[in-house]
Amino acid sequence: MAERPILEVEGLTARYGAVTALNGVSMSVARGGICAVLGANGAGKTTLLRTLSGLKRADAGRILLDGADITRIPAERHVHHGLAHVPEGGGVIVELSVEENLRLGGLWRSGRRDRARRMAEVLELFPPLRERVSRPAATLSGGERQMLALGRALMARPRVLLLDEPSLGLAPLVTRQIMHLLLELRAAQDLTVVLVEQNARSALSITDHGFVLNQGEVVMEDSSRRLLADDRMRHAYLGF
Repeated sequence: MAERPILEVEGLTARYGAVTALNGVSMSVARGGICAVLGANGAGKTTLLRTLSGLKRADAGRILLDGADITRIPAERHVHHGLAHVPEGGGVIVELSVEENLRLGGLWRSGRRDRARRMAEVLELFPPLRERVSRPAATLSGGERQMLALGRALMARPRVLLLDEPSLGLAPLVTRQIMHLLLELRAAQDLTVVLVEQNARSALSITDHGFVLNQGEVVMEDSSRRLLADDRMRHAYLGF
């Protein structure tokens, strides 16, 4: 019997006033997989992640995380179910130090010893942050801020990580480092990742499966390898 997907989306619809941003989106993500969500600007990719994490209320459909219906729970409760969201731009608090930003990600965990252990694990993953742990986040480079946003999300020990445009504004070398880190996290922590990324070629190079959105609907779904090889799809929806 096949293992149940860790994340299941059924007929998800989300609107902004009269504008339908998601129109009956259905998808499933395998446990421990890295899934790409691709499409042009305005296709609904960011809205999909915001709806999955509860920041945007769904107008119809269901979201199941490990079989539990999380469609209507408050956004702040999603972390208790094992879901973390790194929004586009990361959203670090530049007035706080690196350490203080990381602590925010683990506040809901009750044990001080557990939080300290997780802090050490996250800093081990990101040596540049360990070297700057007492500095204000405002002093970090763009790549370091993205590391900090990732680290803050990982403080909660999520089972599913929603990651929106991690390469935005970053140098190609830093982008490759972040993509490689996702592979390491999947291998070391059995982390499932849903990756929204404008750089489709980069995303498909590290993911297992991909979904292509167009005007709020899934227009194609396949293995990343086959999507990368599909010239028609690449020219029509991904622009390369």
